[in-house]
Amino acid sequence: MERTALRRRLSWQVATVVDVRRETETARTIVLDVPDWPGHLAGQHLDVRLTADDGYRASRSYSVASAWGGDGIELTVEQVPQGEVSPYLVDVLKAGDPLEIRGPVGGWFVWQPEQQGPVQLIGGGSGIVPLRAMLQASAGTSTPMRLLYSVRRPESVIYVGDLKELAASDDVDVRLVYTREAPAGEPRVGRIDADVIEQHAFKPADGATTYVCGPTPFVEAVADLLVAAGHDPATVKTERFGPTG
Repeated sequence: MERTALRRRLSWQVATVVDVRRETETARTIVLDVPDWPGHLAGQHLDVRLTADDGYRASRSYSVASAWGGDGIELTVEQVPQGEVSPYLVDVLKAGDPLEIRGPVGGWFVWQPEQQGPVQLIGGGSGIVPLRAMLQASAGTSTPMRLLYSVRRPESVIYVGDLKELAASDDVDVRLVYTREAPAGEPRVGRIDADVIEQHAFKPADGATTYVCGPTPFVEAVADLLVAAGHDPATVKTERFGPTG
């Protein structure tokens, strides 16, 4: 049975695009109907493969943006300049189109509701995508959750509606950090630094597991700040991304 499930996850299958929606000027969420999807854990990713008319193939990995609830799954893709796959997914793909996928993949950067202790989420740019799946998976649980989300400017915020709803609730502490341009009334513009970690992240004594996702320089800088603040490196889980060469 386990081998059958593994073969299914490692085999390419054709999903159908159910819906697409624009998140920002360069990011788009794609809703997929996947036959025989085995389910996934919050934080896992899948592979997407495109095949050109001349037979050339290109594949990329994308985090699953939604918790598994028995229905479709969502991907949120940020367009990479001169990319081979993301421009098509962001600007061309439409409802009703087929899309070749494989997965789910990954077992390190995942969160499950039965895990003990608070959860600190720290995302940079489209690094919010797997963290959003974790936030969805935490709905209805008693797990304390905090989110630090670093973006360049207000119009760069992915899932702005979801985040406003969370910020207005008592379920998740949401803090946005703007690095280039802040909205009116937000006095601070700058990167996540030691002061931000001290003020808005769980303390080492809280026993939180921290998930950091974003571009490699961002992830490395934040992980260093957390360790310098006294967090056990074993409790800091990281996932990096960037354009492929």
